[in-house]
Amino acid sequence: MSAQPVNPSVPPDHVTVEIDGQSLVVPKGSMIIQAADKAGIPIPRFCYHEKLPIAANCRMCLVDVEKSPKPAPACATPVMDGMKVATRSEKALKFQRSVMEFLLINHPLDCPICDQGGECELQDVSLGYGRSVSRFNERKRVVPDEDIGPLVATEMTRCIQCTRCVRFTADVAGTYELGGMYRGENLQIGTYDGKPLTTELSGNVVDVCPVGALTNKVFQFRARPWELTARESLGYHDAMGSNLFLHVRRGEVLRAVPRDNEAVNECWLSDRDRYSHQGLYSDDRAVKPLRKVNGEWKEVSWAEGLAAAKEIFAANQGDDLGVLVHPSASNEEGALLARLASGLGTTNIDHRINNRDFSDAATAEVFGLPLAEIEGADSIVVLGSNIRHELPLLHARLRKAQTTRNAKIHAVNPVDFDFAFKLASKQIVAPSAFIDALGNADLRDAVKGASNAVLIVGGIAENHPQAAAIRAAARDFAAATGAKLCRIPQGANAVGLTRAGVLPAGKDVNAMLAQPRKAYAIYGIEPGLDFADAAAARKALAGAQVVAFSQFACASTRDVADVILPIGALPEVDATLTNLDGREQSARAGGKLPGEAREGWRVLRALGGELSLAGFEFTDLAGLRASLAPVSVNVSSSAATPVAGEGLEVTSTAAIYRTDAVVRRAQALQSHPLNNAPRIVLNADDAARLQLVEGQMAKVGTDAGRATLPVVVDARVAAGSVWIESGHGATAPLGAARVTVVAA
Repeated sequence: MSAQPVNPSVPPDHVTVEIDGQSLVVPKGSMIIQAADKAGIPIPRFCYHEKLPIAANCRMCLVDVEKSPKPAPACATPVMDGMKVATRSEKALKFQRSVMEFLLINHPLDCPICDQGGECELQDVSLGYGRSVSRFNERKRVVPDEDIGPLVATEMTRCIQCTRCVRFTADVAGTYELGGMYRGENLQIGTYDGKPLTTELSGNVVDVCPVGALTNKVFQFRARPWELTARESLGYHDAMGSNLFLHVRRGEVLRAVPRDNEAVNECWLSDRDRYSHQGLYSDDRAVKPLRKVNGEWKEVSWAEGLAAAKEIFAANQGDDLGVLVHPSASNEEGALLARLASGLGTTNIDHRINNRDFSDAATAEVFGLPLAEIEGADSIVVLGSNIRHELPLLHARLRKAQTTRNAKIHAVNPVDFDFAFKLASKQIVAPSAFIDALGNADLRDAVKGASNAVLIVGGIAENHPQAAAIRAAARDFAAATGAKLCRIPQGANAVGLTRAGVLPAGKDVNAMLAQPRKAYAIYGIEPGLDFADAAAARKALAGAQVVAFSQFACASTRDVADVILPIGALPEVDATLTNLDGREQSARAGGKLPGEAREGWRVLRALGGELSLAGFEFTDLAGLRASLAPVSVNVSSSAATPVAGEGLEVTSTAAIYRTDAVVRRAQALQSHPLNNAPRIVLNADDAARLQLVEGQMAKVGTDAGRATLPVVVDARVAAGSVWIESGHGATAPLGAARVTVVAA
């Protein structure tokens, strides 16, 4: 065979194609539409989406390929060397206009009342490719709607069967909840069983739908897109820090939509981040400073509220004062709280309110492998995490790793949680047995041979009473197998607050509650639900003077506080958060602060000024940010809580839509099928031994408190343990390592 000339300007595995007269060098295997997009050449499309598998069923992207007798769908036609494509020739335009005409035959003429109006792909494309008058006189078909849950509204008569939603639920979410039914003109998209969507990513079907068939039910009929102002913001309900836009009208946040960031959330958004804005408008928002006078709450001015707080802090300094901070507080707030504590002479400050074991002085760490690279791993171990609920979009990346790279995923958990990927192996054991499970030779051998292995340690492990020993075992496993260690930070800004020095050189949160201080500052915390041991927290706070910096004047805050100073939530303030990759990200104020509430940093600056403390001399946010710098703290340690004893070992996970005060107040999320009522879940053997049956009420007790909860018997739960979801008032007293369970 004779030698062939090689074009040095074309890289290996690339080909040269011509699109609309423009010569392009593109990777082999690319589709025409991908090559055109890269060059900025527009091709109309409906079914094609760069993050979804190719379906090629709308035919809107038909183009004219030289020497081809038929039109070619640009989304499903691979490029070939020397190929010449015309997207705007007379022939190509005829193809595209004909397809547009067919798509509009049955589409209803209801743009004036459609929520998609103004941001609809069908409107945009039909303007360029549609006819001004329809040639069809037949009656349009009507498709009955079905209720698919509290988050997504349906108007399926508008559906053009692009199947984007079907492919999203199947290939990204992995729940296979939507599909096509019937054939031909009778084809319908819907659920097969008529039940609500159960995926934690369901709102993304609204984004991928190119027409108004699937819309945001919470936003339905609230506003038009051109009435809204977009503000860059962040998800603040988990450590991923998903990028999003808040859409605001006259100071009210009406919806949240994803903001593309391939390194963080790609183009997706979890339902928790998308719909939580409802909680901002709860009836118990703190809108004015409150002071308790003779046991009664009284609205006061900011001057009087700050004076009352100053009086409490001035009288209780040094070791008498404890500062407890919610792990979603911003970097700016964290820095000022650390300065406040330092100025008042206390080293008792902590944000690790979900943790139980501080014996190793552990703090939040940046992931050992960047988030975007985890989907490239070929061996993944999930330790102590219901990852689908804890970090929904990381769960989606794990599924992507399996479907695209055939990654082997192993789980070590106390419950055989429902994941949207197949497990190569699983060990379902009580949390205290995690250490032995990590030492399993089969598991270690399976991971050792991988070229890119990851160990993900979740909240069940991080918040367990023996967390220090589990973390040590995880580090040993990572060192022995070469796996990158990724400990999930327990809080949206746990990494940022660690860097800001919101950590104890004195007493940690457990010690502050076990040995009550005379006064406390609690920041952004709902004391009845946010602590790992709510009973101990309530007892300690009830006997002290408490200044609460809070978004909500809820019952549990009113019970323990002496002063409530209303502060804004993240969607209402300018702030920065640091995510699990160590990426510092900014959010802009979107919603209007309610009533007389103020930005947290502004309240802290005013209080620091009243107390004449150093570090509060700045006058604006820019001045504060200019003074920020990482703070190193010699973090104190305390004895671990023993797990041995009588009763069942507790497996506690955060209920997916009960993770923080704002989410708990989002009504639509509380109606979601994934939001279970308070309950205890145990396996059949333990239930039989305790003479309990499904649905029976049981008394669950600890040294700290008791609760009466319904029993659920589930074979997925490890023997010797009981699964409880936190975030509910009914389960709040159960913050111990073990519980006793008896029939009510």
